[in-house]
Amino acid sequence: MANITAADVNKLRTITGAGMMDCKKALVEADGDFDLAIENLRKKGQKVAANRSDRESTEGAAIAVVNADKTAGVVITLNCETDFVGKNEGFVKLATDLANQALNYASKDELLASDFNGISVAEKLIEQTGVIGEKIEIGSFERLEGSFVGSYIHAGNKIATLTALSANVAGGDEAARNVSMQAAAMNPIALDEAGVDASIIEKEIEIAKDQLRQEGKPEAMLDNIAKGKIQRFYKDNTLVNQDYIKDGSMSVAAYIKSVDGGLTVTGFRRVALG
Repeated sequence: MANITAADVNKLRTITGAGMMDCKKALVEADGDFDLAIENLRKKGQKVAANRSDRESTEGAAIAVVNADKTAGVVITLNCETDFVGKNEGFVKLATDLANQALNYASKDELLASDFNGISVAEKLIEQTGVIGEKIEIGSFERLEGSFVGSYIHAGNKIATLTALSANVAGGDEAARNVSMQAAAMNPIALDEAGVDASIIEKEIEIAKDQLRQEGKPEAMLDNIAKGKIQRFYKDNTLVNQDYIKDGSMSVAAYIKSVDGGLTVTGFRRVALG
């Protein structure tokens, strides 16, 4: 029987992220063989993952990160089953580490296949499923590029957003964060009118016309009145047309122009849990 020291247990914990007792048990079962202990922890994760494959993983952490030159950002969710796990410091750190790694990849599949301390991200998630005892997976994965990209993570890591601006200007960092905060709070469906799917507009027009008919408005007037209601829909639901949450006297587009006359918002991404 190998002599399992506290240093050995701590070393395995550092490698795998597993709990102290799980690491000690794995080393004892492997008679001190680190490679076998790691393999046993992963097998445990595979068993737990298989048993919990039908569980809902709607809790977790939403994380947004931006690269060093502020030209690209990624926002992901690391999903789990319970809010208790989602708030755990180690879980949030793992989510942040994975988000930073995601900056190097264009899709969730590429991220899952990438190396994470000697194993793939997909294998790491299975390993952590065994350690934590809950289904763990990457939920959302969104990437945004632009001349200047900023981010915002809402308190509690339930919502995370990215905003791209047309240029890197003085005050751009604060402006991008403020617009990202706007997107987190107001949940726009598109950047501007052009980004709204035509089917949504058709549906909104029909709803508006039905309401107007019930109010007794003449059929000949319906199209013009409905168009006015659609403009209101754009104002409420598209990011640049929304009232700016920090100053309702101006739109988001007007706020951005107050920072720099030629500045515009070129894109945003928003992910949320729950």
